[in-house]
Amino acid sequence: MTSPLENLCGPDRPLRKEAPDRKEFEGLKRSGLTRLKDAARKENSLESRFDLGYNAAHSLCLAALRRHGYRPANRYIVFQILPHTLGLGPEVWRVLAKCHEVRNLGEYEGDLNVNERLLADLIDAWARLPRRTQAARRSTRTSPLAA
Repeated sequence: MTSPLENLCGPDRPLRKEAPDRKEFEGLKRSGLTRLKDAARKENSLESRFDLGYNAAHSLCLAALRRHGYRPANRYIVFQILPHTLGLGPEVWRVLAKCHEVRNLGEYEGDLNVNERLLADLIDAWARLPRRTQAARRSTRTSPLAA
């Protein structure tokens, strides 16, 4: 039976198969966790904390996808497939998708409309990611990424 991730592979599709790489996985995880710490620092501006939090979440989601042996064609897909990579539901990926929209408006149109509520929702969403990324790593003992 074909997996949901496999169904997203092919020409003009959002994923492609690529062997997992332990060093890449560890680097993405380390980057995500470092950014999470910096995003929590109240002395940083709201915009900086949002940027750090969004990029931390993206890094951890990308690490989970790479652990499964796929590479994305775009940034957004790593949030959409969270049910298949980390077992997280719409309460998480919808928040991250909203943050992606806000991030794009800021990056491409100069309209970074961040407020404390959105940052709090982002923090709540990404707080679940490190635990799931670590648990996923431990649960795949046969994976080349397993310790």
